[in-house]
Amino acid sequence: MLIFWIAAIAVFLIIEAATANLVTVWFAVGSAAALLAERLGAAVWLQALVFIAVSLGVLFALRPFTRKFVNAKKQPTNADRVLGSVCPVTENIDNIAGTGAVNVDGKSWTARSRDGLNIETGALVRPVAIEGVKLIVERAQ
Repeated sequence: MLIFWIAAIAVFLIIEAATANLVTVWFAVGSAAALLAERLGAAVWLQALVFIAVSLGVLFALRPFTRKFVNAKKQPTNADRVLGSVCPVTENIDNIAGTGAVNVDGKSWTARSRDGLNIETGALVRPVAIEGVKLIVERAQ
């Protein structure tokens, strides 16, 4: 079992290095604990139990903490600044015909209505989302 646990550690660490998303590091730690149990003379069933217990323990203890730092760095773009502003419709918005434009901060954006209703030129709208290069808008109150 010594070679098995060493191989397991190596495989889990190689997978972790390839993904870099903290996917299998928990199992590498569990394999190291099982390797320690094997070196202390534990039975195979106890080694497997140590592997499972330590892997799950490390996973449940550290996953929420590490999740904040791995994928939490959402970088807002300059385009996000247009969301929530009020802007005029410069071309009738018709989702079915695929037409519509608004002017935001001196820039023209292709626009679509969030609720699917047509919005006439000159109406004031509020961008609520960006899908690709189109603003999804709703009538401003």
